[in-house]
Amino acid sequence: MSENLPASLHLKIITPGKLLVDADVEAVTLPSLEGYLGILPGHRPLFTALGKGDLAYCLDKREEKIPVRGGYAEVQPGSVLVFTELGQDEDSSSPLG
Repeated sequence: MSENLPASLHLKIITPGKLLVDADVEAVTLPSLEGYLGILPGHRPLFTALGKGDLAYCLDKREEKIPVRGGYAEVQPGSVLVFTELGQDEDSSSPLG
């Protein structure tokens, strides 16, 4: 294992209507088409399709969840970029907005 692993992940979640999350997080859980994927800093590069479920992330030692219904995620060792549609109306309260 490499000693030069990033301490956090930069998470961006983009929906058709807005940038929903843009923050440094400790971990991300993605609902892929084949099950849930746990992403930690230093994860190998990955491009995956998302299914329906809860996208979760740890921010300041607490877990936030966002219901999503499909999309794509690009994972790099220090970042996760998600393009998705929310599982509920975007006008509802969001974790960071």
